[in-house]
Amino acid sequence: MNAVIYARYSSDNQREESIEGQLRECREYAEHNGMTIVGSYIDRALSAKTADRPEFQRMIKDSAKGLFEIVLVWKLDRFSRDRYDSAHYKHILKKNGVKVVSAKEHISDGPEGIILESMLEGYAEFYSAELSEKIHRGQKENALKGKNNGGGVPLGYLLDKQTQKLVIDPETAPLVTEIFERYAEGATVRSIVEDFNKRGLKTKKGKPFNINSFCGLLKNRKYIGEYRYQDIVIPGGVPAIVPEDLFYRVQQRMEKNKRAPAHSKAKESEFLLTTKLFCGKCERMMVGESGKSHTGAMHYYYKCGNAKRKKGCNKKAVKKDWIERAIVRLTMERVLNEEKINRIIDALLAMQEREDVTIPALRRQLAETEKGIENMLNAIQQGIFTASTKQRLEELEKQKEELSLSMTTAELQKPKLTREYMEHWFSQFRYGDPNDREFQKRLIDTFVNAIFVYDDKLVLTYNYQHGTQTITLKEVEDFLGSDLVGLSPPKNSTRLLVCAVFY
Repeated sequence: MNAVIYARYSSDNQREESIEGQLRECREYAEHNGMTIVGSYIDRALSAKTADRPEFQRMIKDSAKGLFEIVLVWKLDRFSRDRYDSAHYKHILKKNGVKVVSAKEHISDGPEGIILESMLEGYAEFYSAELSEKIHRGQKENALKGKNNGGGVPLGYLLDKQTQKLVIDPETAPLVTEIFERYAEGATVRSIVEDFNKRGLKTKKGKPFNINSFCGLLKNRKYIGEYRYQDIVIPGGVPAIVPEDLFYRVQQRMEKNKRAPAHSKAKESEFLLTTKLFCGKCERMMVGESGKSHTGAMHYYYKCGNAKRKKGCNKKAVKKDWIERAIVRLTMERVLNEEKINRIIDALLAMQEREDVTIPALRRQLAETEKGIENMLNAIQQGIFTASTKQRLEELEKQKEELSLSMTTAELQKPKLTREYMEHWFSQFRYGDPNDREFQKRLIDTFVNAIFVYDDKLVLTYNYQHGTQTITLKEVEDFLGSDLVGLSPPKNSTRLLVCAVFY
């Protein structure tokens, strides 16, 4: 992975690490963790404000060029001390495929910062523009009531014009059930499509069926009664046509077929815990590996960087499937419950109010400027009009224009996230499919901060502070199912403690 170093000197603490020291430790970290340094950005100015750091701004701009995947910093406060500001710029970097990593801190970000960053991703979709707010509110109300919000009506349903809700179509619903049953029993999508077309059956638009339309149909969660509109998810919001057990058997087969061609080669993107998994013995990052057994079967696992290079650590490798499944399930169980979500939202709202000082400051300056303009106009009305009065009025008018523009820009860059939006945003994780690869990746990236792997336990640090929890392997087995034992490393199969730290 290509990386660049960002270093900054601060006047707050004259004894802290020098620029040269920051660069040295970042280079050492990169060498130990398989990163190639391709450049560095250094701000020697004293300001902590990101807007006042030219090299920082150049780095953000360069991130769009695709030259590096990681921004490596000595400590995270070198990047930004304002978590709201940090989330904003990390959001830009993430869109450009770049991640921020700290050389000195295993915790990859401040507690609520990552969650806030992920929320900002969906903000533009949820509130696309202020002018569309009323329309959106109406659509949201429709969604909460299970009403149709436009778009096509899926095969097997009709739209009740009076209630604007989907109802089961007795003529085509059996076709939907047939498609799911045949695919679950082993038939290929192509064979079902060919059979339907031979029988003269048509889509809702009156056209012959094709493979793409069938694949979309087989993934449509409306068929198990789940209504979805943007971030709103309502189980039971639509009458179900397909039983849930049949639907999930189909999803498992589709996922298996999708992954089958790629099993011969491990890709870095397949390892969901990259940059988050650390060795409990030496604290080095664990990296994704693959290899064949004596039977020729391919196996995937995470291995300590020092153990891999035989540098004084004997930590055994951890099976990829086992550790990823455990982290996903434990996170959904322990973070995504209503009580925890409300607590996180309260903390995010408090952080937003506490740290978003730019807009209130601009608003105060604007009010003072408008007051000055009013005083000047009153003086003119009283007959006091000189060259200096005119010049001062022009200066104030120009200042007002600049402040208004600055405030508008700040509001666009740092949108206010409401409790309502946050609740809707969390719903996509509460009702997500734990077997879906993209969902697993988003869940881990958003909520999991760091995982330390020991011989007898895992220590999980989540992006929210709520103490430490310990869970035995027996409890994990009961929660995840008996297949956990088969997936776990042989030497860890008898005793495992999981400690969850909500940071």
